[in-house]
Amino acid sequence: MLDWSLAQEPVAEDEDAEFQDPKVRERVRTKIWLAYTSNLISSGLRETIRFLVQHSMVQVMITTAGGIEEDIIKCLAPTHIGDFAMDGLGLRRKGINRIGNLLAPNDNYCLFEDWIRGVFDQMHDEQEKDKVRWTPSRMIHRFGKEIDNPESVCYWAYKNNIPIFSPAITDGSIGDMLYFHSYKRPGLIVDLVEDIRAVNDQAIKARKTGVIVLGGGVVKHHCMNANLMRNGADFVVYVSTAQEFDGSDSGARPDEAKSWGKIRVDAEPVKIYSEATLVVPLIVARTFAARLERGEWRPEGRIFDKNYTASEAEVEKKKLFHK
Repeated sequence: MLDWSLAQEPVAEDEDAEFQDPKVRERVRTKIWLAYTSNLISSGLRETIRFLVQHSMVQVMITTAGGIEEDIIKCLAPTHIGDFAMDGLGLRRKGINRIGNLLAPNDNYCLFEDWIRGVFDQMHDEQEKDKVRWTPSRMIHRFGKEIDNPESVCYWAYKNNIPIFSPAITDGSIGDMLYFHSYKRPGLIVDLVEDIRAVNDQAIKARKTGVIVLGGGVVKHHCMNANLMRNGADFVVYVSTAQEFDGSDSGARPDEAKSWGKIRVDAEPVKIYSEATLVVPLIVARTFAARLERGEWRPEGRIFDKNYTASEAEVEKKKLFHK
């Protein structure tokens, strides 16, 4: 997926004049999608994911609510190392929440509530005064702007205008905060329909799509279902410990996705059966990071979508989010 360019393909008879130029065709590259579960932000891959976003190495991202809020919360207060065997009742009495072998005090979420309440109030004001239509991806974009911290994945997604889609945005602390806000100040609207159009259009308009899915569940299905809209992704890498025997989408092998049209029938997808925090840093080091170190990574000037001139692409980029 990193090597492909339109220059490798024969020029189609109905190709736009602009894309018949060999130099332009070389700039047309794979649009890379990164889907990851929230635990990878909580416990092990936040820095690796941030690296990819900071250097514009991915163009579309999908995660769950926890993948957003845990990133923001870590900018506000530390998460501590504990143990998988710590007593839940004892932790509860001390006001500490356990995430695997990590400990997140209740105070962290109080800080998050204080921070996000002000953001929600601003969003609500803009909805009423400027008729802004908030979607989960626009919300996350705004969170990245407001947190203004280079340790944050959301911050770099905001800086580089990379959309993060989260169809389950209410399934976490963000949902709790929206619930509280709805009583304190009713009327804030988050539009899921506009985001499903946006994420599917990201796939439909792409020349080629490359998909990296870390884990399963909602993020895997949302990513692959969007690619179904273009008759399948061209390049696919799954990293998961999930198995196929229970019939879940999380454990499904790539060949099942081919049957649905989520992966192109002529693609050569790979599933790595491994714990993601062990292998993903190694994969990134040998691929994305190695190219950056060799000076081979030039994200500027790349084109990912068909029938878009460079100037039109810039217009669409500016229109993607309300600023």
